[in-house]
Amino acid sequence: MKNLNIILAVIGGAIAGAAVGMLLAPKRGSETREEIIDFVKDKCPFLNRNKVEELADRIAEEIRHA
Repeated sequence: MKNLNIILAVIGGAIAGAAVGMLLAPKRGSETREEIIDFVKDKCPFLNRNKVEELADRIAEEIRHA
């Protein structure tokens, strides 16, 4: 069980890191968020568009306040 938690943490960290990296890219925020939404929608079909948009907006807001 401990190994599974470590693997899930690494995967979650990689996804979060990729999302943050995309948000810091030199493209417009709306274009970047749309790319994140499309990517997550393709890779994680259990998430709906609203949840992905909320997550992208929260990450962008956290970056703005950092």
